[in-house]
Amino acid sequence: MAKKNATARLIHFLVGVFIACLALAVVLALAVPIGFYGMAMYLSPTLPSTQEIKTASLEMPLQIYSSDDKLIGQYGNRLSLPVSFEDIPEDLTHAFLAAEDASFFQHSGISIKGLGRAVTEAVTDDDGQTGGSTITMQVAKNYFLSSERTLNRKLTELFLARKIEDELSKNDILTLYVNKIYLGEGAYGIRAAAKKYYSKSLDSLSIAEMAMLAGLPKAPSKYNPVANPERALTRRNWIIGRMHELGYITKAQKDEAIAAPVGINLYKEKLDVNMPYLAEMTRATLVERYGEQVMHGGWRVRLTVDSQAQIDAEAAILTGLVAYEHRHGWRGAEANDEPLENFQRYSSMSPAKITKVNSRSFEATLQSGESITVNWSGMSWARKYISADRIGYYPSNASQIVKKNDIVRVMPTANGNWQLGQIPKIQGSLVSLNPETGAVNALVGGFDFNHSKFNRALQGWRQPGSTIKPLVYTAALEKGYRPDTIVSDRPIQVGDWKPKNSDERFLGDITLRRGLYLSRNLVSIRLLQAIGISSTRNLLEEFGLDKEKLPTTLSLALGAGQATPLQMATAYSTFANGGHRVQPYFIEQIYNYKNDLLFQANPRQACALCFNKQLEQRNKQSIEAYNKSLENDSNSIDKTGTDKTDTDASVLKAEENTEQSTDLTVYNAGPQSDRLKAPAVQYAVAKQAPRILQPRVAFEMADILRDVVQHGTAIRAKALGRNDIGGKTGTTNQAKDAWFAGFHPTNATVVWMGFDQPATMGRREYGGVAALPVWMDFMKAQLKDTPSQWVSINNRSKSKKQQQEIIEMTDDGLIANDDDVADNSKAAKPVKTQTQQRQAPTPKSPENVKNSEPQISSNKRSDDSVPQNPLSVTPVERMPPLPE
Repeated sequence: MAKKNATARLIHFLVGVFIACLALAVVLALAVPIGFYGMAMYLSPTLPSTQEIKTASLEMPLQIYSSDDKLIGQYGNRLSLPVSFEDIPEDLTHAFLAAEDASFFQHSGISIKGLGRAVTEAVTDDDGQTGGSTITMQVAKNYFLSSERTLNRKLTELFLARKIEDELSKNDILTLYVNKIYLGEGAYGIRAAAKKYYSKSLDSLSIAEMAMLAGLPKAPSKYNPVANPERALTRRNWIIGRMHELGYITKAQKDEAIAAPVGINLYKEKLDVNMPYLAEMTRATLVERYGEQVMHGGWRVRLTVDSQAQIDAEAAILTGLVAYEHRHGWRGAEANDEPLENFQRYSSMSPAKITKVNSRSFEATLQSGESITVNWSGMSWARKYISADRIGYYPSNASQIVKKNDIVRVMPTANGNWQLGQIPKIQGSLVSLNPETGAVNALVGGFDFNHSKFNRALQGWRQPGSTIKPLVYTAALEKGYRPDTIVSDRPIQVGDWKPKNSDERFLGDITLRRGLYLSRNLVSIRLLQAIGISSTRNLLEEFGLDKEKLPTTLSLALGAGQATPLQMATAYSTFANGGHRVQPYFIEQIYNYKNDLLFQANPRQACALCFNKQLEQRNKQSIEAYNKSLENDSNSIDKTGTDKTDTDASVLKAEENTEQSTDLTVYNAGPQSDRLKAPAVQYAVAKQAPRILQPRVAFEMADILRDVVQHGTAIRAKALGRNDIGGKTGTTNQAKDAWFAGFHPTNATVVWMGFDQPATMGRREYGGVAALPVWMDFMKAQLKDTPSQWVSINNRSKSKKQQQEIIEMTDDGLIANDDDVADNSKAAKPVKTQTQQRQAPTPKSPENVKNSEPQISSNKRSDDSVPQNPLSVTPVERMPPLPE
């Protein structure tokens, strides 16, 4: 009996336990979904809208081209080229499904099995786990969330994935995924990856290549076929096997794909010509206006600079700097017995390690391993440097110059030999402008961009010395003086200041013309005294100089203020174009990635009337030239699609470094496919640049500056054999700055040389010695085959110089200019211009941008007469909106 009772109690207990477990299971079954949906209701208001991810943005590098369409700079490494679902090859879709989410079209955004793996990963922080996210969950993470591995972030990802599934179709979700996923090498999305790894379009990819791309999302660095080809190949083959298991491909396709090599044909752009100063000033200008994102907008920017002119300018500066170094002696080797790889090449100067010193030559090894010999003719210049004014005797043998294991610089010569060199301590810059438009022809900011990124052409504020004298003399001509006016060159004293001429001689009474071409300081001072400092400063501001950096004393006549080479080139353009103030600019056109025109510069012309008369013919010729170029391009590609014009394997670089032509019918998405292919340029009606000088005054000053070359301080330039050039040398106290500012009616070019930290260059380093030869080298190339011409005394543009009384405003009200009291002449007062500040434009459609006109506020003059002050080079008066 007792036994039966015990059995009954046991049965009763087990039944109770079963009922309790059943009840617990029911409670848990209800609690989990209730908790899940409760959390969903809690998080739902904080989840972002899926409308924000309907489109992916295009991202392409910023490319910068010369006026002759040479690629000179590229910025930005991000590549994103969105595609539509219809553009995705079916096999590529299958490859990603096999690799990432085989049940994508069946589940509702969340995989329970994958969720278990993800929770385990978050709790254990096990890097070896895969995570198990579905494609929908990856879309949620890529578009909205961070990549941190926390349970909170994973739960948010789950709820967001469900929301995406509810609001978007499967095709939309898959399209968002393949457009956003990071696949290594700066490529976001499948089209960018196909371009980066294979230089192909999506429809040109093989199954093996599609599988390779599909293997990248798991770990782009780990399975990168460039960095880890063996590991990438293993994962690719696994994905190909999965594709076969899932019935996406046949066994024959599987075997063929697995047998295929890695086959990378890496997309790697190569600059046609490296011009970093120009490229960087373009990048900096665009970033200042639009922000860093402009480097990923796919813009193609064409500059006003011709690549050959820039090459000529850089070569002229280098020649001038090397010549200065040779005049002042050898400072010794850079180092001794140090690793050669620690030294960087600058310009054409390569580091070399000396291996043997002979009596009249030495042998050295370059970084490439090449052995070279420098003969006596390439090193005999190396007299020992003592100071800026002293050098030692000429050496008699090589051991007096170098010793074994020295690290030195060598340069190739025109005859194929090598020459000993040294990195210049001196610096130089050059700016060349088109006087008719202000377009930059060439610009060099220093010896070498990698050696010093400081752009002296734009940022180098230096004393202009005697190059400012023509501007002061012009103010006198505007006041009624004439070239044959007699001015005294006798001694003068102003307070305690006793200025003197550079030769410390006095010529007595001489003409204004002779006073300028002989650069007589005392004549300049007397003229400034007579015409007034304030009105002269106003005119100099109209020329383009910064009034705030000009002194208010008579030292202004000797160039004691500060100016940049760009400003001086702007000023001298006025003499070359007959008296008009042009605004420097360097961005000619901007195109988007599809080669649609976003911006076309339309600068104010020195003779808008002349330009507009030829406008129709100019546009017609542009179309004809464009059509001819298309015909030539078509002829350069043979029937097999091989481009004969570019067989450089470094442009479309295969895994092997070959030098064979590339089949563009297969590799149809390489760098060449992304190059600028601009349509024919069509110019608009030009507006007139403001006239700041009377035509007679501009002609007379140009004629005097021509005499500087024919009879004065720049007489060395007569070696060019031209009578249609003019200019002015400039040398500051103790020869700390050497200038030459010169012009031809088609070109205004300024050269500066000096040390970054002002110091004497040597007592004989005048502008005519240091700077003028650089100008001559450059202009010799630019004026080749250019017919003789000169500045016209006639008013070609039919423009008028508007007269305006200058007043200054103070807290007490309006007061007259000081010169109004001191000078009772009726000569016109120059306009006091206002500095034009650059501001980012309000975004508008490209169509509206093209048609909009710049608005320049002025309550004193009409828009046609107000020049802008080039405190820095502004690319244009208006720019397109930020790339979307």
